[in-house]
Amino acid sequence: MKSTPDLCDQYPESIQVVEPIFTNFGARERFYGPIETVKCFEDNSCVKKLVATPGKGRVMVVDGGGSMRRACLGDMLAEQASVNGWSGLLIYGCIRDVDEIMATDIGVQALGVHPMKTEKKGIGEIGVPVNFGGVTFRVGDYVYADNNGVIVAPRHLT
Repeated sequence: MKSTPDLCDQYPESIQVVEPIFTNFGARERFYGPIETVKCFEDNSCVKKLVATPGKGRVMVVDGGGSMRRACLGDMLAEQASVNGWSGLLIYGCIRDVDEIMATDIGVQALGVHPMKTEKKGIGEIGVPVNFGGVTFRVGDYVYADNNGVIVAPRHLT
């Protein structure tokens, strides 16, 4: 994958740049792929459901409502996502177990860390457009993430 600055230079009319609100936590510092979305708030039931499915190189974009009170992802779900072929997770919310996640072969960017897990009430949506960081994320669009930032494009960029 080219760096996000290189993709911005090459495709300025084709990309949207996400506001610089994320920190890179995964062992895979660069990741990209087609988007799958989750919309949830302090309930990671849908994240748990999706990491158990074949990722096929996709990136799970999780709109956790920007919550800084609960963690949408921990080490066990990150490991399962890695084993099942997810390229990465972009989480508009918090994660936990960061030391373990940093050793897991998956890309993870999030707003921050929080030690408290979410409750599992089965509340949330999968496959709906989500909006945060000044960008709308749609299933099938592509996300590219590295230490320089996050960008979204309507198609795969080479």
